[in-house]
Amino acid sequence: MENLGSLAGAIALPHVGGIIGSVISRKHIKTWYETLKRPSWRPPNWAFGPVWLTLYTGMGYASYLVWREGGGFQGPAREPLILYGCNLALNWAWSPIFFGAHKKGLALVEILALWGTIGACTYSFYPISKTAAYIMLPYWAWVSLASALTYCIWRDNKDKID
Repeated sequence: MENLGSLAGAIALPHVGGIIGSVISRKHIKTWYETLKRPSWRPPNWAFGPVWLTLYTGMGYASYLVWREGGGFQGPAREPLILYGCNLALNWAWSPIFFGAHKKGLALVEILALWGTIGACTYSFYPISKTAAYIMLPYWAWVSLASALTYCIWRDNKDKID
């Protein structure tokens, strides 16, 4: 039963920041985001919720696998889990920076740092749990797309005063 609670907690944790980010984002979609020049290849707005729901669940499960197979915070999983915590903080910071503060350039720098921590997490997860590392790959791919989208929005709206 203890492992079930740990699993549930690990899966719930990424969603906490995601929920807060979605509240911030939702307020600014129609009033600000829709006024920006955006590339034609961007995903539709409705896709972001289901994609992030799936990715946050996968990230949480991956962290649980690393925690379980790597001896928790007392074993070799310690550093990968700390790195994962940094990754979550960066993940959660993007929406308040981009949508809340309308800081497109800072959001670009931030998402590139996020992209790097996803790679570092994936790499550090691999020796402990190959499955956990593989679960992180769709997240890395989606943030690659989001990074390109953030870059294009920054590039095409540099002159726009918010």
